[in-house]
Amino acid sequence: MLAGDARRVFCAVRPPGHHAEPDQAMGFCLFNNIAVAAAHARAAHGLQRVAVVDFDVHHGNGTQAMLGAREGFMYASTHQRPLFPGTGRRQDNREGALYNIPLIEGCDSELFREHFHNEVISALMRFEPDIVLVSAGFDAHGLDPLAGLELCEADFHWATEELTSVADYTCGGRLVSMLEGGYHLDALASSAAAHVAALLGLRYDACTRTEPVV
Repeated sequence: MLAGDARRVFCAVRPPGHHAEPDQAMGFCLFNNIAVAAAHARAAHGLQRVAVVDFDVHHGNGTQAMLGAREGFMYASTHQRPLFPGTGRRQDNREGALYNIPLIEGCDSELFREHFHNEVISALMRFEPDIVLVSAGFDAHGLDPLAGLELCEADFHWATEELTSVADYTCGGRLVSMLEGGYHLDALASSAAAHVAALLGLRYDACTRTEPVV
C-alpha cells in the first residue's frame, strides 16, 4: 500500500491479535498483528502519526499496552464493558493518544453511531494521522454468542465509511484493516462483507437482526 499499489487493504487474518501483550499471548491472540503493523509503519516507512481504531466488542488490552504510551501513536477503542478482558476504562484516556469508549450491554445502532462519530472520528480528525489502521472485530453483532451488543452489518459498513472519509481527508486514503473477533460464522461473514464493501466504496443495505443464540 505504501508503495502506491493500493489505498485500502483488508487482511483476513487468523488468529486475531489485539489481546496479545508484549510478553504473552492472550484471549485467542498469539501475536498482536495490528500493533506490529503500526510500529513497522513508523520504523520502516517513516510515518510520524499512526492511528489504530478498534471496534471489536472486546477491548484491545494488548494494543493499548504496546501503543498507548508511545509517541506518534493513537489508539481508540469502542467495546462492551464490563466484558473480557476487563480493561478499557475512560479514566485511562489521554488526549491525542488514547481513547477508550466503553459501551453498555444492549447498545444499539443509534447509540454506537453517536459514540463512534462524536468521539472516535472527532479524535481522529484532531490527530491527523498519516495512516489509519483498523482492528475490525465483528463480535459486536447482535448474533454473536460471546457478547451483548446489538449491532448489525449496516453499522459496520457505516463505521467503515466514516473511517475511509477520515483517511481520504488526512492521509491520501491510506487505510489497512485487520480482522479481529467474530464467533457467529454467518454474522462474521456478512459483517466482513459489509466492511469490505465500504472499503471498496460500494453500498451495503442488508442488515441481519438478532435472533436467540442457543
